This record gives sequence, structure tokens and C-alpha cells, in this order.
Amino acid sequence: MYHRLLVIGFGIVLGLVGLSTLALAGSKTVTLSVPGMYCEMCPATVSKALKKVNGVEKVAASFETKEAVVTFDDSKASIDKLREATANAGYPSTLK
Repeated sequence: MYHRLLVIGFGIVLGLVGLSTLALAGSKTVTLSVPGMYCEMCPATVSKALKKVNGVEKVAASFETKEAVVTFDDSKASIDKLREATANAGYPSTLK
């Protein structure tokens, strides 16, 4: 009886650990260097282009640092897709 409860309890703990890992596994944050942002309106254009990429959750683009910090679901989007989006908007970027 004790052995059976121990096995069931261990299984529950493993299941909970597995679920919490799955919940965190998909979200990734990267910083893109976007040197072509030359005016204060450029970050709005870059942000708009990045937000159109399926899986993008959050974008913070800055004219001062010429960077875009992007949080995305890496099962739906990729760094290449993010870079393609900024390039298509006229702002080539690289992973920082």
C-alpha cells in the first residue's frame, strides 16, 4: 500500500513538473539590432512589422538604442521570420 501511494505521488509530481516546463518552453525573448532606424517614427514601423508575425507576443523597439526586443512563441515564429519582417519593412536587422 505504501509503495503504491509513493509511486502515485511521484507520478503526480513528475506530471506537474512536466506541465510547468511545457508552459514555459514556448516563450522566447531576443534582441534585434536595427541600425537603420534613423528617426523617432522608425520604431513604430518596426514594431508594426514584427507584431504581424504569427507567434509574436510583445515588441519594444527603441530609436535611441536602435534595437527591438521581441518576445515570441518559438513553436510559431523564428528569428529568421522576425528578421525577414523587419527587412521587408525596410529595416534589416541582426540578432544581438
